[in-house]
Amino acid sequence: MNVMSVKTSISYRKIWGIAYPIFLTLLVQNLIQVTDTAFLGRVGEVELGASALAGIYYVVVFIIAFGFSTGSQILIGRRNGEGNFHQIGEIVIYGLLFLILLALVLFGLTRIFSKQILSLILSSPQVLDATMEFLNPRMYGIFFSSFNVMFRAFYVGTTRTKVLSVNAVLMALCNVFFAYALIFGNFGFPQMGIAGAAIASVISEALSVVFFIGYTFFVVDLKKYGFHTQLYKSKGVIGKILDISSSIMLQNLLSLGSWFFFFIAVEHLGERPLAVSNIVRSLYMLISIPIFALAATTNTLVSNAIGAGKTEEVIDLVWKIIRLAWIIVSGLLLLVLLSPRFFISIYTTDIGMIIDTVPTLCVVVLLMPVIAMANIFFNSVSGTGNTRTALGIECCVLLIYVSYTCISTVYLKLPLPICWLNELIYAFFIFLFCFLYIKKGNWRDKKI
Repeated sequence: MNVMSVKTSISYRKIWGIAYPIFLTLLVQNLIQVTDTAFLGRVGEVELGASALAGIYYVVVFIIAFGFSTGSQILIGRRNGEGNFHQIGEIVIYGLLFLILLALVLFGLTRIFSKQILSLILSSPQVLDATMEFLNPRMYGIFFSSFNVMFRAFYVGTTRTKVLSVNAVLMALCNVFFAYALIFGNFGFPQMGIAGAAIASVISEALSVVFFIGYTFFVVDLKKYGFHTQLYKSKGVIGKILDISSSIMLQNLLSLGSWFFFFIAVEHLGERPLAVSNIVRSLYMLISIPIFALAATTNTLVSNAIGAGKTEEVIDLVWKIIRLAWIIVSGLLLLVLLSPRFFISIYTTDIGMIIDTVPTLCVVVLLMPVIAMANIFFNSVSGTGNTRTALGIECCVLLIYVSYTCISTVYLKLPLPICWLNELIYAFFIFLFCFLYIKKGNWRDKKI
């Protein structure tokens, strides 16, 4: 059978119905980052740049836990597609227990070694001090974040994504209030500057955990999904999750680590390029939200489709998701290109900073169609359960990415917009390798 001629039975409406709550969740989470960046842009240029480094450093650590939850999501999606709902609860329960232990280890290691590591790679003592001022309270959030990503894996894997929207709104309202109060010392709170932004994020993540626990206990059919499973009767659950997620965990760590390396390289160009890159990073992540939402949806729908025995529909499904992403991204791209200074002015009122940021921002937003293809195809590979293949692709591409970063940023010290072209190089090769694998690879008979 020629799989390229088989049309998927999943409509654009259904794809967006699953992706929209994820989109709203990511939108709210990124608005939190936008708010923090905008507030800190009024505090100072050093704080603005340091928050970027500290934020990425935190994500590099946290992405290990997120990778485990992504593997859990793939397994939950497969069981959901098979109709084996009663096996899902044990995946969530064991996943939460594993992530609690992992969070303890990561928290301890970062508390001991972070300052030593950062002092070796940062050139500015002011940036180092501000980065640590943010990180010290921020790392407590890893415990709450670990809970949250496991609940997210359950709701995305079972395509019950609407609850994520409500949770996201609660987090955003909480974060904006406490960030405004603690950064500037409003409403009777102490003025804490960059540390206040970190504490606000931790508080909002704690509220999210409380919401997820309450919603799951009172609304979800616990018996249907096997949450009453006796733990000692379940064998090999952690092993099955790790078999899928270990490659994702390493892949995420390498990917974010490479991005962190890029920002370290930019920091050596000066405090202004670092501050500009933080603004570009924030807007880049904001514009990419539809892509990330649809990529997460691809992961789940591919896993569900394979579980339901509809492997012949996968390729057309992936292209259908890409076409939807292109439509949405094109509108956002046009909006930003028509008024880049307006969007940059959200973060800073410094005219010089705004002018310096425009070229890099325009370069990045023009890359979004290629980035969309890359993310969606990459998540389709992960959705098949062949996460080791995804890891191999990521490693090959990151070698090219880091090489370009070293040449453009460290050795040649090229203008910042040219340095940011590493995103195009990364996206192009990710798309190329993943496209070839989905078209010709042996993923159709993968059992998980």
